[in-house]
Amino acid sequence: MQQTSSSKQELVVVYPIVYYLKPIDYMKQLLSFLIPFLTLFAFRADAQEQSPKPVKWQFSAEKKGDQEYVLHLKGTVDKGYALFSTTMGEDDPHTRVVLDSSIKATLAGITEQGKLETRKEPLFDNLDIKYFENEVELLADVKLHGPAGKLTGAVSYMALKGGEVVQEDEKFSVELGAAPADKATAADVTAGKDVADDDASNKSLWWIFLASFGGGFIALITPCVFSMIPITVSFFTKRSQTRAQGIRNAFTYSVSIILIYTFLGFLITKIFGASALNALASNGIANMIFFVIFVLFGFSFLGAFEINLPSSWANVSDSKAGMGSMLGIFFMALTLAIVSFSCTGPILGNLLVLAARGGNTGPLVGMFGFSLALAIPFSLFALFPSMLNKIGKAGGWLNAVKVTLGFLELALALKFFSNVDMAYHWNLLDREIFLALWIAIFALLTLYLIGKLKFSHDSDVPFLSVTRLCFAIVTFTFVIYMLPGMWGAPLKGISGFLPHEGSQDFNLNKSLTDIQASLESGAGSGSTGSGNTTMIKPKKLVDILHSEIPGVEHVFFDYEEALAAAKASGKPLMLDFTGHTCVNCRKFEKSVLSNPAVMKILRNDFIVASLYTDEKTSLPEAEQYVSKFDGSKVKNVGQKNQDIEVMRFNRNSQPYYIPVDHEGKPLVNKGYGYDPKEDVDAFVKYLESAKEEFVKRQGK
Repeated sequence: MQQTSSSKQELVVVYPIVYYLKPIDYMKQLLSFLIPFLTLFAFRADAQEQSPKPVKWQFSAEKKGDQEYVLHLKGTVDKGYALFSTTMGEDDPHTRVVLDSSIKATLAGITEQGKLETRKEPLFDNLDIKYFENEVELLADVKLHGPAGKLTGAVSYMALKGGEVVQEDEKFSVELGAAPADKATAADVTAGKDVADDDASNKSLWWIFLASFGGGFIALITPCVFSMIPITVSFFTKRSQTRAQGIRNAFTYSVSIILIYTFLGFLITKIFGASALNALASNGIANMIFFVIFVLFGFSFLGAFEINLPSSWANVSDSKAGMGSMLGIFFMALTLAIVSFSCTGPILGNLLVLAARGGNTGPLVGMFGFSLALAIPFSLFALFPSMLNKIGKAGGWLNAVKVTLGFLELALALKFFSNVDMAYHWNLLDREIFLALWIAIFALLTLYLIGKLKFSHDSDVPFLSVTRLCFAIVTFTFVIYMLPGMWGAPLKGISGFLPHEGSQDFNLNKSLTDIQASLESGAGSGSTGSGNTTMIKPKKLVDILHSEIPGVEHVFFDYEEALAAAKASGKPLMLDFTGHTCVNCRKFEKSVLSNPAVMKILRNDFIVASLYTDEKTSLPEAEQYVSKFDGSKVKNVGQKNQDIEVMRFNRNSQPYYIPVDHEGKPLVNKGYGYDPKEDVDAFVKYLESAKEEFVKRQGK
């Protein structure tokens, strides 16, 4: 049997179970299979759905005196759960009440009413835990420092059931002067009422779907997702020879994306947590595999070789009418999902937290909305090659497109190798080397587009078309744009792709920034401090880690060391939870943190600590411990920083910026995560509010 060209390109082939179908018949039969499955899954999710949260809260307030109120927080604890007491330590599982920083008020103290239980808990190394079962009422004394019509904030609590620890935040908004919780009727403010719009507890599934759908479109502009566009086009170039094949392949691809994101992402997140796929995408072995795949495809499309299967595999594929093609498309969608999670993790993680307010159905609907937004444009990219085949034949314009994509894949492959290089400190691919390689690749692409560079399988180009000229102008402009980066220019447009600036040997931009910082440091405001000018310089990890916070001379990489420096200097501590492979971190640093107004505040008014959550350096044996969050052994620096972020701030994504006082307590009600709008003014206001709260606490 004669082998087709498409069968030779298959990378993964298994024994097929579906025969070739015309596009319309294929869609009908696929939907007839999926609809009962989706219905059954949704039914089972609803049938198994339990109460979204282990504690039901009621909030009210009563006036105690002039500008003094008692905030009543009455909690009903689900059977089998133990709600941790507010008297537990900061490093232990606990419950906390936090007022919004927007209102001028302080929390004077909390009294607990209920049956307080104590016991030793093996999950936390026989720690003496204090907890409540069934019900509890917290009485929080609040002192106002200005006019306020309502009290807003959140109760952040942990509850234990068996070997599982649940963390939740419940927002509240209470009109002042309301009756106590045990007497309240219609005036009661129950969980989820009158709070910020991002609380989905009272939102419909349609709202969750639309929010997640919008998040999916935001994710399209992230570097990890963008880098999959040329791979997608090149992958389908040799598969969609006819319009029917193009429609079928695009439909299969879009359905695969939706299935993978909706079910695989939903199940893994439910079982292992929101960071599981993100951890896989930033794993060293996974990144090296992606690097090799991108390089192989890149050289293949440049004409170095053809990727062929053994003839026996190809014969099986031919004889079974192309199911291998469908399976290959499915694995292409799986690659998109895994690679993109390192960029979409913060967006998707927050959406899952939002959707979790709807029980089991909420995350399912949220993941479907997110995946649908990704599937729509990528299905068009999959359909694009079939349009190319109608315009040009192999060896002509279509071959030029494949070669162009080959150059792009080689350039993008360097990003995956850079991830591993930074995480393991190999120092093989410094920033200037990375940029030099990109400049060379895109300069050669420019020469190819204008006909000055040819490959053995290229057709003659009798003249330069306007289309090729336009693309050549774009690529050459990009080369010129990158050239200043060799001397340290920030290159904000591609900062998410590049290695960190600390790896560059000669960085003129950093030198000028440091000179400016040195000149201004003598006139530091000290406005947030207590007058203490003692300065402790960082010592831990400075030999292997580099600061990505521009304009700040001394950045710490260890939490305890940074907290001690903050106490000595009389300044608040800004915690920057970041990562070597975090592309959104690099984008935010170059677009927001590099702003002169932001740099001045961080340099003069804060001690800054960058805590890398993917740092592989092992902790000394004496500093290793068992996490109180999940019972896992914390062995390296990254795991320790991740544990701090989760245990103290109920967060598990990067970047995340949270200012704290000298006791390690947040100065604001909510940390600052990745902002696709890159709003400098909003971040400056965030820093100013933290400074005001710190001064207020210092003046007690």
